[in-house]
Amino acid sequence: MARPALKKLATGPPDAKEEIIRLCSRGHLKDALHHRVRDALWSEPGLFSHIFRACRALPLLGQLHAFAATSGAAADRFTANHLLLAYADLGDFANARKLFERIPRRNVMSWNILIGGYIKNGDLETVRKLFDEMPARNVATWNAMVTGLTNSGLNEESLGFFLAMRREGMQPDEFGLGSLFRCCAGLRDVVSGQQVHAYVVRSGLDRDMCVGSSMAHMYMRCGFLGDGEAVLRALPSLNIVSCNTIIAGRTQNGDSEGAVDYFCMIRGAGMEVNAVTFVSAISSCSDLAALAQGQQVHAQAIKAGVDKVEPVMTSLVHMYSRCGCLGDAERVFFGYSGTDLVVCSAMISAYGFHGHGQKAVDLFKQMMAGGAEPNEITFLTLLYACSHSGLEDEGMECFEIMTKTCRLQPSVKHYTCLVDLLGRSGRLNEAEALILSMPMRPDAIIWKTLLSACKNQKNFDMAERIAERVIELDPYDSVSYVLLSNIRATSSRWEDASMVRETMRKHNVRKEPGVSWVEFKGKVHQFYTGDKSHARQQEIDECLEVMMAKIRQCGYAPDMSMVFHDMEDEEKEVSLSHHSEKLAIAFAFLSLPEGVPIRIMKNLRVCDDCHVAIKLMSKVTGREIVVRDVSRFHHFKNGNCSCGDYW
Repeated sequence: MARPALKKLATGPPDAKEEIIRLCSRGHLKDALHHRVRDALWSEPGLFSHIFRACRALPLLGQLHAFAATSGAAADRFTANHLLLAYADLGDFANARKLFERIPRRNVMSWNILIGGYIKNGDLETVRKLFDEMPARNVATWNAMVTGLTNSGLNEESLGFFLAMRREGMQPDEFGLGSLFRCCAGLRDVVSGQQVHAYVVRSGLDRDMCVGSSMAHMYMRCGFLGDGEAVLRALPSLNIVSCNTIIAGRTQNGDSEGAVDYFCMIRGAGMEVNAVTFVSAISSCSDLAALAQGQQVHAQAIKAGVDKVEPVMTSLVHMYSRCGCLGDAERVFFGYSGTDLVVCSAMISAYGFHGHGQKAVDLFKQMMAGGAEPNEITFLTLLYACSHSGLEDEGMECFEIMTKTCRLQPSVKHYTCLVDLLGRSGRLNEAEALILSMPMRPDAIIWKTLLSACKNQKNFDMAERIAERVIELDPYDSVSYVLLSNIRATSSRWEDASMVRETMRKHNVRKEPGVSWVEFKGKVHQFYTGDKSHARQQEIDECLEVMMAKIRQCGYAPDMSMVFHDMEDEEKEVSLSHHSEKLAIAFAFLSLPEGVPIRIMKNLRVCDDCHVAIKLMSKVTGREIVVRDVSRFHHFKNGNCSCGDYW
């Protein structure tokens, strides 16, 4: 009579089994472990796989492991593999390895689970050893290696594994190909990417959405925007991932206007966008300094409920800062209650860019008091803020915290900020000694920073020596030549200044033309130095003439060292008055309502003459003028500038 009872127990209560599977799939493990679970597990050992998948705590997993061993279920390879996966997911590799060694008749899945766990943990050395020890491998093994190496930035090794995989006759699936395209994108290796593209076409996977999106991303990261968009257009349909790829690709390739247009197009078509879409669209508005468009995208992000997502908040802080609206950047930041390091670093960067170094230092101290662990990027933004505000002591203290307290290794960029700090206070010899004592080779940028400091401190002898180093390191960059020419012109060495210009012509080095732009009614108006093409040019010229006359009465005298010495004085003055930022400011005076701050963006450093002129313009008009140049923001108000006349 015992037989029928055993038979009934073997089938188990069907409702209990289904209920346990349902609860585990929803993550409700505690509810699943009720009083009937013991009988169910004895009768259905396969339920252990669901229990293990739902377990997120190591102590409980240990108890479940003991129960599985007692019941004999742990001797089953299928159950043991799921237990191994649970240990690996929770990072307990000591128990994972013990279990792995005891699994009866280990199969490829057992090896793949352990390899996947170590990849997730970043232990690539152990991963390679396990891979070499494997008696047999399948496509999933190779895909895991390619993906793991790509995610760790080891793109060349990842590409090597793909080639070895092909030599062994393995056919990568869509997931492996997606990782491979990301690998080629990381290397900016479009040739290898094209070869993989050809393989994809032969395999018939070119219309797969996952593969197609990754392929398009590869082309765009390599600078082939048209090819990337052509790949996406050939897909059966466009989803949000594909659209995000197009927007991000355009942004990364300098077509920010195209990125914003595409965002507006898909929104107009009614496509649901996500946080990733908004990050790219806001970043494009930031690049364009298109405040009105950025505000519209911000409003849409609020409506979509993603404005509090950390990457979106970071891009909003950055966008408002880059558009000259520090107050709006602060409002976004202070509406954030979290402690994400990237968001906080963005705000520190914004303070630094606008010359509010002390606010940046105060925010950093708040972060540290709250238990945040700053990284190299946080310290870079902080040192940048200190250097742009002349906070020498605070900057040196932050560098010491970085190297001694946090034990982080500074890069040449961190040292560049220190050189700028020392240069600002006139400690040029110390700045040079610091460069020469760095543990890494100095680049051209750090020498240019010292060269600029020499110009500002009027140490022309040192400037000549530093200029030689800079030009030797970067002979085709116009900035060094222009700085040297201006240094010589400042000391009235006109022939020597002409020689610099002649050297530039001989080496075909061209000075980047100055461009300034201002946004008005959602449209960006660009102005070039000496440009006469604007529709309102006559009004702009008349406005400039009136403005220059007013500031002359306040003591303005054109800085003739900023123009070629072989021009007549009258020509020099006309040339100076038609620098791109002055044209943009005149247009803004004509276009914007009275009292509205004027915000101008420029692609180069503001010249000395324009800096003096704009200070006086802010004084005679009572108007706040904000100018973003290549390195920082200048807030001109009542005849003063936030940079303290050092930039």
